[in-house]
Amino acid sequence: MKTPITITVNGEARLIDVEPSDVLLDVLRTGLGVKSPKIGCERGDCGTCTIMLDGRTARSCLVLAIETDGHEVLTVEGVLQNGELTELQDLFIAMNSFQCGFCAPGIVLAAREFLAANPDPSRYDVQHALAGNLCRCTGYEPIIDAVLAAARGITEEVPA
Repeated sequence: MKTPITITVNGEARLIDVEPSDVLLDVLRTGLGVKSPKIGCERGDCGTCTIMLDGRTARSCLVLAIETDGHEVLTVEGVLQNGELTELQDLFIAMNSFQCGFCAPGIVLAAREFLAANPDPSRYDVQHALAGNLCRCTGYEPIIDAVLAAARGITEEVPA
């Protein structure tokens, strides 16, 4: 039996009917048309479905949608500032941090949360913080470099 819930997604209150067993990932992608959280392992291991739930990263494949009634969800679509990419996103692009982009939304959100909590990280700190987000294309070095550059406020003369 479907139950109506209201979720605020990227600042917009959305009303949707969900089954008790529906996971948030499916509701976001199929029910609400939000495509940045990707379907990966469906076990919470890969990080491709990462979203922010009430300001904290969460694996949307592990969250029952019905539990999010009255809560706030932020996806990478909602991170834009006045329709523009954030400095962190610009650095990821400038430093060729992603190839296929499948992992990018989850890594952007994880890095965003991490930098808010730790604005002066070491390389090891970044590696540890992003360890739950798998990337099969880049070998992680350009991703880590971009996060470190963002932490240090490096925006000029970024190698392309």
